[in-house]
Amino acid sequence: MSKFLHLFDFKQKVDYKTEILSGLTVALALVPEAIAFALIPGFSPLTGLYAAFVLALITSIFGGRPGMISGATGAVAVIFVGLILELKRNFPGIEPETILNYVFATVIIAGLLQIGAGLLRLGKFIRLVPHPVIFGFVNGLAIIIFMAQFPNFYERVDGIATDTLLETEPFAVMLGLTLLTMVIIWGLPKLTKAIPSSLVAIIVVSLIVIVGGVNTLTVADILPEGETIKGGFPPLSIPQIPYTWKSIMIIFPYAAIVAGVGLIESLLTLNIIDEITETRGSGNRECVAQGTANILSGFLSGMGGCAMIGQSLINTSSGARARLSGITAAVMLLVFIMFGSSLIERLPMAALVGLMFMVAIGTFEWASFKTFRKMPHSDVIVMVLVTLITAITHNLAIAVLLGVIISALAYSWENAKRIRARKFIDGKGVKHYEIYGPLFFGSTTAFSEKFDIQNDPEEVIIDFQESRVADMSGIEALNKITERYKKAGKNIHLKHLSKDCIRLLANAEDIIDVNVLEDPTYKVVTDKGKKGATKITRPFNIWEL
Repeated sequence: MSKFLHLFDFKQKVDYKTEILSGLTVALALVPEAIAFALIPGFSPLTGLYAAFVLALITSIFGGRPGMISGATGAVAVIFVGLILELKRNFPGIEPETILNYVFATVIIAGLLQIGAGLLRLGKFIRLVPHPVIFGFVNGLAIIIFMAQFPNFYERVDGIATDTLLETEPFAVMLGLTLLTMVIIWGLPKLTKAIPSSLVAIIVVSLIVIVGGVNTLTVADILPEGETIKGGFPPLSIPQIPYTWKSIMIIFPYAAIVAGVGLIESLLTLNIIDEITETRGSGNRECVAQGTANILSGFLSGMGGCAMIGQSLINTSSGARARLSGITAAVMLLVFIMFGSSLIERLPMAALVGLMFMVAIGTFEWASFKTFRKMPHSDVIVMVLVTLITAITHNLAIAVLLGVIISALAYSWENAKRIRARKFIDGKGVKHYEIYGPLFFGSTTAFSEKFDIQNDPEEVIIDFQESRVADMSGIEALNKITERYKKAGKNIHLKHLSKDCIRLLANAEDIIDVNVLEDPTYKVVTDKGKKGATKITRPFNIWEL
C-alpha cells in the first residue's frame, strides 16, 4: 500500500491553493496552444485539446517529474504533416477521416515505443546531452515560443493569420493589452505572491475586454470558420485502418520519430525543471508515462504530444511543485471543453500572448551570454548551432542529436591531444615509455609517433600504469607497435594492461609483464558484441577526465 501511495506522491506536502490556481492558469494557456498545434497538420481543434487533456492528466499522475506539464506540441504536430503527405502519395483520394485514423494508430505505436524505452531504462542516456546543448535547446525553444505569438498581430481569414499587419487601432489595442499583461505578471509578485500573477493578468485583461466591450482578437477568432472548442468527453475509438504490412511500414517510421522527438523534448524539459526546483525526477518513469499517455491519446481521439516547456515553466513559476497542479490543469481543460467553451472563446488573445512572451523571456538562458568568454570555443559553437537549428527548423531531435555529435567529436579531439609519453633509459640500458592519457581511436596516430623504433635499444618497456586502452583501435595500435619492434629485432614488454587488453592482443604471450596486484581490470570496448563496462579499480588520473 505504501508503494501505491508513493506512486501518487501523497506523502509530499502540498500547497493546495497554489497547486489549484497554477493548474487553472496552465489550463487557460493550454487552450490556444493546443488549437494552434492541431491546425498545423489540419486537424480539428478538439483533436489537439483532447490530446492536451489526456497527456496532462496521465503524465501528471504517473510521470517522473511532478509539476511538469505535457500536451499537444508543435514538434510532434509537424511530424504529422510529413505523414499526411506520405499517405496521400500511397493512397490517392484518401479521406480525411481515414488520415486521422492513421494518425491515431501512429500515436499508439509511438506510445508503445516510449514504454519500451522506459522499461529498457534508456531514459538515463539523456545524461549524455552536454550542458551547451541544453542551453541551445532552451534558447531555441524560447525563440520559438516568442515568434509563435507574432501571427496574433496579423489579420486573420477563416482563423488563419495572413501576411498583413493589423490596422493601426487594432494593433495598438492588441499591443497595449499584451504589455499590460506582461507588466502585471512582472510587477504583481513584487507586491504579493498569494495568487499567481499570470492568472491575475489573464483575469484583469479579460475583464477589461469583456466588460469594456473592447474590440480585439479572442480565442474564437483563431478558430477556423464553423469550428468550436465545445465538445464532450474524448470519444473512445479503435483506429480503423487496414492492418497490412504496407500500412505498418508507412506509419512505423513516423511513429519512431514521434517517440524519439517526444522523449528528447520531455527528458530535456524534465532536466530543466529539475534544476529550477532543485529536485530530481525519474527519466525512465517519465518515458513509461509519456508512452501510456500517447497510447490513451490515440484511443481517445487525440493527436499525441509530449512535455511542454512553456506550460511547465508557467506552472513552476507560479509555485507549483506537486502533481495536483497538472491534474487540475487537465480537469479544468476538460471542463472548458464540455461546459465553458462559450466563455473561453471570449478570452482575449492579448492576455495569452503576453503570458507566453513572459514565458519566452523567462525560458531564455540569458546567463549563457556571460559564459561566452569562459566556455571553450567548441561549446560556444555547439550552443549557438543548437539554438539556430531549433529556432529555424523546429526540429528538436535533429538539433539535439547534432549538438551531441559535435560535442562528442570535440571531446574526442581534445582527448586525442592528451596522449603523452615520458621516455628514459635506465641503468641497464632498457628504454622506458611511460604512457599518459587515453589510447583510443582518436589518439592512435599521436601514440604511434611517440616511438623511435630504429634508434631504440634492444630492450624496450611500454608502461600503461597512467593510461588506459579504451577501444579496439587502441588494441590495433599496440599490435602494430609490437610487430614493428619485432621486425626490427628488438624485445618489447608491455606493463600494466588489463586482462581484457591482454586477451585481445595478438601476440601477448611473450611480451606482457603481468602484475596481479597492480594491473587494472577495466574492459575494452570492442566491435564483437562484448560489453563495454568501464569499471576501474585504480584511482583516476587527470588524463582520464
